[in-house]
Amino acid sequence: MTVITIARNAFLESIRQPVFAVLLVGGMLAMVLNVSLAAFTLEDDNKILIDLGLSTLFVCGLLMAAFTATSVLSREIENRTVVTVVSKPVPRPAVVAGKYLGVAAALALGFWSLAAVFLLTVRHRVPDGGVADASFDGPVLTFGLIGTVVATLVAASANYFRGRPFASVFVAAQAIATSAAVVAAWSLDKGWRPQSPLVEWNPQVMFAVGLVFEAVLVLAAVAIAASTRLGQTMTLLICVAVFLGGLVSEYFLGTIVAGDGAAEWPWWLAWPAYAAIPNLQFFWSADALTQGQPLGAAHVGRVSLYATAMIAALVSLAVLLFQERDVG
Repeated sequence: MTVITIARNAFLESIRQPVFAVLLVGGMLAMVLNVSLAAFTLEDDNKILIDLGLSTLFVCGLLMAAFTATSVLSREIENRTVVTVVSKPVPRPAVVAGKYLGVAAALALGFWSLAAVFLLTVRHRVPDGGVADASFDGPVLTFGLIGTVVATLVAASANYFRGRPFASVFVAAQAIATSAAVVAAWSLDKGWRPQSPLVEWNPQVMFAVGLVFEAVLVLAAVAIAASTRLGQTMTLLICVAVFLGGLVSEYFLGTIVAGDGAAEWPWWLAWPAYAAIPNLQFFWSADALTQGQPLGAAHVGRVSLYATAMIAALVSLAVLLFQERDVG
């Protein structure tokens, strides 16, 4: 129960942060702009739209994980508010585990709102400039706009009449509103005729979104581990470094570990770094989708096991770092 209580408090604290709502709104706007940006390519515009959307999910998830983790742990350590928790008979591992679970729950809520907007943009597709009536998807634009307006009005009303934090109410209301918008838009075709929502269901896109979310959870574990010893700025830099390193580790270190004869480094020197840095290429499926290569359940299962192992290792590292941290 101690871990659950800490996780609940960390979740509420995370979604109450104004920066969390700002990143959510910024990510949603970026998703909408991706529809127009994809139209300026010389290749398949809708494949580029998926690539841009997954990239936006990746970057927004990274920023959310870094800022949220530092606020719920690093800032509490700096302000000495964590002393009230560890001074009680609460094990320090329970504090770290509860903080991570709370951050993960907040990220799941925010990430789903972004993913729902991404699904709406995939349904909308890149406008066809040849026919004006066929350029825009009425149900997507209508329900998407209504959902955002309703979420904003609900959050503003709750803040004005009941004194509830605007950010947390908006994040929760936006998740519900975007979910309803996806269901409503998928239940109608472009001409407002009823259809089965399963017509728009694309398991490959959902697999890709799920893998990106797993990468965000790994980055959240990195942020929690770093925030046990570092401040917000340094934690953000560490997360960015791990993000960039994880994207290129397969190219620079994976070939050496695989025994590439052209490599100058011995494999035993490259292997520790290759094993320690999360390989984010495992979670990136945009190339497979754009090239028509299906994502199988076996592949998703293996990547999920890898993500679970990395999260367990990073949270364990966070426990070790926090165990000897002076918070008094």
